[in-house]
Amino acid sequence: RVVLSYVAYFDLELWQMDVKTTFLNGDLKEEVYIEQPQGFIKAGNEEKVCKLKKALYGLKQAPRAWYQKIHSYFLSQGFS
Repeated sequence: RVVLSYVAYFDLELWQMDVKTTFLNGDLKEEVYIEQPQGFIKAGNEEKVCKLKKALYGLKQAPRAWYQKIHSYFLSQGFS
């Protein structure tokens, strides 16, 4: 509430970011495979797995993948 009051008083803009969904934007550098999700298992292909192209929330590699992506962006914008 204090932050919102401060923003309103000084007529500032406030941006919000959902941290859980930001992890979904990280590109994976290593190959990660998962079992087929329940409800999406194709009959006759129960033994097959899925290869991930992007990080999933809860994946151990998700924070690192997001950090690498945002770090490279900041460097490209001149931050050090």
